[in-house]
Amino acid sequence: MVSTFVIVGGDAAGMSAASKAKRDNSELDVVVFEKGEWVSYGACGLPYYIKGEIQSLEDLVSVTPEEFCQERDIDLRTGHEVIDIDPDQNVVTARNDHADVTQAYDSLLVATGSEAITPPIEGLGRTGVYTLGSMSDGKDLREYVGRARSDGNLQQPDRGPACQFLETCNGPVGIVGGGYIGVEMAEALAANDFEVHLFQRGDRILKQFSSATSEAVLEHLQEQQVAVYLDTEVQELDGGEMVEAVVTDVDCVPVEMVLVGTGVRPRTDLAVNAGIERGETGAIATNEYRETNLPNVYAAGDCAEATHVVTGEAVYVPLALTANRHGRAIGKTVAGRRTEAGGIAGTAAVKAFEVEAARTGVLDHEIARDAGFDPMTETIEAKSRAGYYPEGGTVRVTLTIDRPSGQVLGGSLMSEYGEGAVHRSHALVGAVTEGISVSELSNYDLAYAPPFNTTWDPVLTAAKVIGGQR
Repeated sequence: MVSTFVIVGGDAAGMSAASKAKRDNSELDVVVFEKGEWVSYGACGLPYYIKGEIQSLEDLVSVTPEEFCQERDIDLRTGHEVIDIDPDQNVVTARNDHADVTQAYDSLLVATGSEAITPPIEGLGRTGVYTLGSMSDGKDLREYVGRARSDGNLQQPDRGPACQFLETCNGPVGIVGGGYIGVEMAEALAANDFEVHLFQRGDRILKQFSSATSEAVLEHLQEQQVAVYLDTEVQELDGGEMVEAVVTDVDCVPVEMVLVGTGVRPRTDLAVNAGIERGETGAIATNEYRETNLPNVYAAGDCAEATHVVTGEAVYVPLALTANRHGRAIGKTVAGRRTEAGGIAGTAAVKAFEVEAARTGVLDHEIARDAGFDPMTETIEAKSRAGYYPEGGTVRVTLTIDRPSGQVLGGSLMSEYGEGAVHRSHALVGAVTEGISVSELSNYDLAYAPPFNTTWDPVLTAAKVIGGQR
């Protein structure tokens, strides 16, 4: 008897699971419901599409719907929103433009992704206020940038001292949120001659990184003429039909467009209505095989929790590789080879103009203490290449370890773009994942050649320094 694997959501987790399940067991019927028109796309590339480095939105698509259907024999139904899951009857109901359709399943994957957090700010509905959570959002923002670049009659509001950065620009724009999207979009908009104002509620940008990394990126943003407002609460996006100003608790900044990037939350309503349980993070709770509390029902991607390799606790860290890895593991399991999905270290990277940064593991001392560690942190700076080599820059490495055992808990790195902070972070990912000590890390046999690093790589130097201070 043919088994049917139904997947709700056609992006990273969903299509990875669909492809792997079908590849491992060609007899499976694999049915994917996706409410939008786009599947298997790289949303992380949207800022670079908006900037203009990527010319076509289609370039962000890994596999087209036609390829999934014709080459991989997957029944992919775009424009179908699943509105109900009946776990008693093992049936889902999906709605398209014409009718409701039902589909029975033997195994079900919920991969409904995430949605933008709506902050308590008045005026979010005004024209000119954008988010960046989908391909459609990216298309809209690229069109806005295109219109602005070709319009010689843009309104140029009177600028105060905080706005005197650019002699010519396409009018001031605001970004609410200093995380990954906020920083990447600051670069994308500034590269198109917009005067950029970035508003951050907390006391630093990129709060997932070390304070040393955050401070270095902040300094670079300011060097690139981005106005950054820290400890600033945005209260209203003022204006008429169009947004005209960002009103904060201390100021009113004229703008002609606002991007709201205050984070995402798991999209779980469909799952909860079906009786699928959420964890303490608010995302769907799963075990090591990504199984939910319901039999033969899995969850993965930005709607689901994962297990942190350092703390062993459930966490919500919505990132692309996690979604792909966990989807692939579910595909193997459904196809007949039960496979653990693996934990995560929260590894991430960001580019901000001419600098790059990466982070992994646990950097926050409060989180480390809650997990039973006695954390200590040290930051060093070292050359990225041999001193006599005619190029190069500096790498700033922050390590956090457990003082008694020396266990490497986390790391954060920053360098000039192309000088290796991101690639060096991979050594720290291995150290964090394996739970090794800082003395073991200092003995890592890392590659050396003058064009790439110094004899003692900055990661090794950081390990020696903090190891000597225990």
